[in-house]
Amino acid sequence: MRYLDKLLSATQDTSLCVGLDPDPARFPGDWRGDARRIADFCCAIVDATHDLVAAFKPQIAYFAAEAAEDQLQRVIAHIRRVAPGKLIVLDAKRGDIGDTAKLYAREAFERYGADAVTLSPFMGLDTLEPFLAHADRGVFVLCRTSNPGGSDWQMQRLADLPEQPRLFEELARRAGSEWRRQPGQLGLVVGATYPGELARVRQLAPDVPLLVPGIGAQGGDAAATVKANDGGPMLVSSSRAILYASAQLQDFAAAARAAAEATRAQLRAV
Repeated sequence: MRYLDKLLSATQDTSLCVGLDPDPARFPGDWRGDARRIADFCCAIVDATHDLVAAFKPQIAYFAAEAAEDQLQRVIAHIRRVAPGKLIVLDAKRGDIGDTAKLYAREAFERYGADAVTLSPFMGLDTLEPFLAHADRGVFVLCRTSNPGGSDWQMQRLADLPEQPRLFEELARRAGSEWRRQPGQLGLVVGATYPGELARVRQLAPDVPLLVPGIGAQGGDAAATVKANDGGPMLVSSSRAILYASAQLQDFAAAARAAAEATRAQLRAV
């Protein structure tokens, strides 16, 4: 099955993606501070929200920092079991050359079985190609990120190119043209905190899938995001606002579901 078909099927009813950023210091009740509960926490979130979302996005650093890669595999296996139609986007932001990139691709797609992975394009197209060689998997390349420091590079103009586009604009143009491989396989990460730039990306790459973080705790506006996207394929990611909607062990999953329902409603109302 082509990755684009998986994406379109998963996003038929909603574009909402829940980011799985399990921080033991923020776990509810008696679980607080206990890294052994990472998989339990994430699986409870998955159980509470999987019928409301298109995808889950585990951030690998939260697992690796606690030597909990086995728990990440357990969470992914749980998603496959209870929500087989949902996409799994491994948030890894890898970016390296040659055999190292091939190994990172194996990590994402073979070890963890992710449907897609986030990548940094700083070192060029050849760092993306080992991932694009997996024709049934997708990649989301950092383009206009939601953090304020993204402007340090992404908003700089490229003097050697006609019309001196900003770096994020040239990334968007290339994603929709010469970097393109399988339709819909190469996507871009564009933050909800910058709806103007998101709209510009859509002008330059009308049918490129977008992964849009920044809704919720970072202050991104759901309505502005949907309008700026102009109907293109998109996953809108929310993490902390859903994961930590309650600090109580007895209702954290129910609170996460309520937060996901509210975000989904905001996205669908536009």
